Amino acid sequence: MATTREEVSTGLVKGLGLVDATTLVMGSMIGSGIFIVSADIGRQVNSPGLLLATWFVAAFLTMVAALSYGELAAAMPHAGGQYVYLREAWGPLSGFLFGWTTFLVIQTGTIAAVAVAFAKYTGVFVPAISAERYLIGSGKLGLTTQQLLAIAVVLLLTWLNSRGLRAGVAVQNTFTFAKTAALLGLVALEFLLGRNTEAVARNRGDFWGQATWGFQAVRLVGVAMVGALFSSDAWNNVTFTAGEVRNPRRNLPLSLALGVGIVSVLYIACNFGYLNVLTLEAIQHAPEDRVATAAVAKVLGPLAVQVMAAAIMISTFGCANGLILAGARVYYAMAKDGLFFRRAATLNPRSHTPAFSLAIQCAWTMVLTLSGSYSDLLDYVIFAVLLFYILTISGIFVLRRTRPDLERPYRAWGYPLLPAAYVVIAATIEILLLLYKPNYTWPGLIIVLLGVPVYFLWRKKEASG
Repeated sequence: MATTREEVSTGLVKGLGLVDATTLVMGSMIGSGIFIVSADIGRQVNSPGLLLATWFVAAFLTMVAALSYGELAAAMPHAGGQYVYLREAWGPLSGFLFGWTTFLVIQTGTIAAVAVAFAKYTGVFVPAISAERYLIGSGKLGLTTQQLLAIAVVLLLTWLNSRGLRAGVAVQNTFTFAKTAALLGLVALEFLLGRNTEAVARNRGDFWGQATWGFQAVRLVGVAMVGALFSSDAWNNVTFTAGEVRNPRRNLPLSLALGVGIVSVLYIACNFGYLNVLTLEAIQHAPEDRVATAAVAKVLGPLAVQVMAAAIMISTFGCANGLILAGARVYYAMAKDGLFFRRAATLNPRSHTPAFSLAIQCAWTMVLTLSGSYSDLLDYVIFAVLLFYILTISGIFVLRRTRPDLERPYRAWGYPLLPAAYVVIAATIEILLLLYKPNYTWPGLIIVLLGVPVYFLWRKKEASG
């Protein structure tokens, strides 16, 4: 693709159209979560009705957030996305803390987890790839065949994305279309061939379980929301690439709405499908939490294991690519502000990609993969992720007051009611997590707060030279 002088005026190639941006939203959202987390949600809420309610609330929150982010994305279509919005609304410290947590855990930890999931399901076809098969050492000091494949995936996708935006986008589009087709196929199997009249009758007969409406239902759904929200996360990654989106004032808000809307509908349809095939008890106790595999097994028998393993491999490979592509743009934007390694602010002169940002992201992701600590870290930062969403959406109110003359080609739909509703509901979930899952919240806050002294040390270092 030819590159015009206008396209590279900022150094970054304006190579993402509406379809590309939408597949980035969808591809970053769809990983392995939708295939497994309903088991844990089912155990926590213990009723079919509240299982569906959890996914509906997660879809509502995610859609409101996406529609709200559209205003910020259209007004400030710059590389770094959410980092920029936080910086402009709340000051450079808040932007740095987001970038710090993104690099340390959120983006890199998610990439590691998704790459390991790819390797894990590859083991279904190649048994030699296993978490128990050590090539070197053992335990935390060892290297397994599963870890080696995960690292190889991260290296491959980092290299592809360093060769140019179109290379990364080609992978993203291909795998997003494939995984969307796989999800549609799953839903079709569940409804057209897998209907289980006994399961449907039992689920309808005990639809709300033992839950009583009021605080108990709110508490159950609020605490169980973690899995659904995490499965729906990473939709904001498209904002990180805003500097490379053509006609961003139109395409960014539209891609956010389309991508989140399509994925949310697919997720809810999948869960209706699970309840169409399996009893709640079967969902809760699906082997290794593989709910989708258990559902497909009702139709395809033992072949379901291979079919779903292939679907998850496609899904996780595409998800890892989107996360790698987008994450590097955050560190690039931070480096431009003097808040990250200076080399991260440079672009490869041939590919016009933030090659050093991609490389350092790759290096830290490999460390997390080898340490095996990424899963715990991701559990810890769910609270922080939601906190940054709350701050970003609250930033719309701040910027409407402090920068009334800022050009806003798109304004948040439902403002001020829907953004305010998001803040209230998300804050309620945060309080419930603090009360009922403190082991998952305080470590995440500590990770974020550790960035405060780092910020001031970095500023001092930059000021001195």
